[in-house]
Amino acid sequence: MCALANQDIMNHESHYDLIVIGTGPGGYHAAIRGAQLGLKVLAVEAEKVGGVCLNVGCIPTKALLHATETLHALKAGEAFGLKAEAALDHQKLAAWRDGVVKKLTGGVATLLRGNKVDLVQGFARLLGPKEIEVGGSRYRAQSLILATGSEPMPLEGFPFGEDVWDSTRALRVEEGVPRRLLVIGGGAVGLEFGQIYRRLGAEVTLIEYMPEILPQGDRETAGLLRRALEKEGIRILTGTKALGYEKKKDGLHVLLAPAEGGKEETLVVDKVLVAVGRRPRTQGLGLEKAGIALDERGFVRVNARMETNQKGVYAIGDAARPPLLAHKAMKEGLVAAENAAGKDALFDYQVPAVVYTAPEWAGVGLTEEEAKRAGYRVRVGRFPLAASGRALTLGAPEGLVKAVGDEETDLLLGVFIVGPQAGELIAEATLALEMGATLTDLALTVHAHPTLSEGLMEAAEAFHKRAIHILNR
Repeated sequence: MCALANQDIMNHESHYDLIVIGTGPGGYHAAIRGAQLGLKVLAVEAEKVGGVCLNVGCIPTKALLHATETLHALKAGEAFGLKAEAALDHQKLAAWRDGVVKKLTGGVATLLRGNKVDLVQGFARLLGPKEIEVGGSRYRAQSLILATGSEPMPLEGFPFGEDVWDSTRALRVEEGVPRRLLVIGGGAVGLEFGQIYRRLGAEVTLIEYMPEILPQGDRETAGLLRRALEKEGIRILTGTKALGYEKKKDGLHVLLAPAEGGKEETLVVDKVLVAVGRRPRTQGLGLEKAGIALDERGFVRVNARMETNQKGVYAIGDAARPPLLAHKAMKEGLVAAENAAGKDALFDYQVPAVVYTAPEWAGVGLTEEEAKRAGYRVRVGRFPLAASGRALTLGAPEGLVKAVGDEETDLLLGVFIVGPQAGELIAEATLALEMGATLTDLALTVHAHPTLSEGLMEAAEAFHKRAIHILNR
């Protein structure tokens, strides 16, 4: 059965093997895997197929990052003799961004049809654990997967509107670039948009409440990324909070203060981007009526099978638990669908994290601090990209590959990278952690030369104090 319009589905049997609410990365993975396993599947989407990630999240943001990085590279090319006039047509940029989104969301819709997943548009409301209502029609299933995603978290004193943006509004570069922008939040979203707007010509100030940007990541590599962004002209204030603002003729007067208390200061900007995190979209679904338990932060409680407290009801992605990452949602969707099909699957994977600034930041596994708290005898191997032939040929010598391991067993515990293509390089480290590799395994693996991937091998050699291209201390 191909995807049907609402009125057509009403004329068919309303009982399914599996209903998936939400078609973001987790939802469409779950729906397709369920269909592959022989289930009759209904996918329900309240907004646009592809969810937040494809429409107003990961994909359009990365498109803007690539465009502004290209613009920056043209301007920086004079260092090696490239002279080019760099100018940007914001309307064409917006059209290109939207074209990328359209291709990908159209592809997802095609995959759903091709796998015989029925699709209904509308907001789903639970009538019971496995029965929903959409636009006046009722649908029942043997199993249900909640993949409703998340939304930007508001900040007290900064209501979203014309002057205070969320990440969705920040995508609309065609509507103008503010001369002065304040970004509140030093996580991935804040850092990426901060660099986008800096490269589009804005004066950018970014504040983070915690002592360092990327507070959930490795402190050392986060500090390196911070210095690279500051070198580009982004003013970064850590240990700082925003108390509120007043709109005056010359701009928005934002009151800032040290997180631990102290002297306040006023910053005048034209726009504010609030990027302090995201919260699960669970409101209005009727979860309480269906008896589905939430935790104290509003996430749906799940076990390793992605199952809620109601048997046969699953939750995945941002609706279920942090980290709020599309690739985590994808794997969780596969696990939930396989369990709905009668298999016994568990979510027990290493989940890498990436910040797509330039340089990129990527990490997987335990940080140095986390490994120490876990009781390991921690040793670290570091390889600076200043010693990488490939990084030098790219004109990007600022960065580091850091390998965290156990001194007694040689077991690899975590890897953190700052530098070009860190998001691609982290895949090798993730595979190594999944396989239980040692630092010796990484050191013995032959890497092509000259490549950035050599940095992981070199960091493993440095762990053993046998590095060739840096001094062993």
